[in-house]
Amino acid sequence: MDANPTLDQLQVFLTVAETGSFSAASRALNRAQSVISYTIANLEAQLEVNLFERNGVRQPKLTDAGKAMIEDARRIVSDLQVMRARAKGLRQGLEAEVSVAISTMVPNRAVVEVLREFRDEYPSVSLRLNVGELGMVTDMVASGQATIGLGGAAIKPQDDIFSEKVGHSFMLPVAAPNHPLVLLGRPLTLADVRDEVQLVVTDASGLTGSRQFNVLSYKIWRVSDIATKHNLILGGLGWGGLPASVLQDDLAAGRLVHLQLEAYEQGEYPLYAMRKVSTPLGPASSWMVEAFRQRLGMCLNHQDFTKMISRTKPTVRVVAAE
Repeated sequence: MDANPTLDQLQVFLTVAETGSFSAASRALNRAQSVISYTIANLEAQLEVNLFERNGVRQPKLTDAGKAMIEDARRIVSDLQVMRARAKGLRQGLEAEVSVAISTMVPNRAVVEVLREFRDEYPSVSLRLNVGELGMVTDMVASGQATIGLGGAAIKPQDDIFSEKVGHSFMLPVAAPNHPLVLLGRPLTLADVRDEVQLVVTDASGLTGSRQFNVLSYKIWRVSDIATKHNLILGGLGWGGLPASVLQDDLAAGRLVHLQLEAYEQGEYPLYAMRKVSTPLGPASSWMVEAFRQRLGMCLNHQDFTKMISRTKPTVRVVAAE
């Protein structure tokens, strides 16, 4: 009978590949480097292929066979995590607490409505809620600080995080009515916005790295959160993009103006519910995900939102606004 690789061997294989060296894998797994090397050697003997190139290189490099096998290893380990999570979910009862991380891109009204229903549906379950920007949601789910994450997709897909689409959102570039860009009274070009202060939210999680999202100006003010950015734009200190759900009342009342700026990407993007593959959702957590799916599914799309805003604009109309 052919020898079957063990889960431990596959996990060691994945750790060496991901950390880039046997010594780094030994530190990550808290094992002696000799044990790591012995485990990989046994796995190669069982599979009858070399997974790493060792001759003439400072760090182990995956062979072509190793590159092919690593996808199988990830799938097997992931499937086993799903099986363990399902078994754990069958054993457990109602959660004592649900921990949720929510992106500021999720409409506030949807959050309040779902949490109000959650309170009535599960009065004995405590709630831990974190609201943040960009990569924070994925970071908290990956670290186990949040059972559920609600936000945009991770910049880098992670094998240990399961995501399912529950809605959509979009950003609109805006400024205060007395801002120089609005006073131009026409559609804007890149040249128009280059020398005007653009307010940009920084990603405290570090997951987005140095990537820039719709950053078009040379003059940039970086802030820590959407709420601060919103207040500064209202105060006329700069222009920038804000979630449509944050803007609705301000646009309708004329406190902010939607800028006609073709260079600013305003397309819709999906919102996801995220959890660790190894962490099953209990009854209350599952109910919350489904409630958000239903609530966010009723949100207006970009086209309907702009039509609604155009119908509710104040009498004094700024030419540069849509």
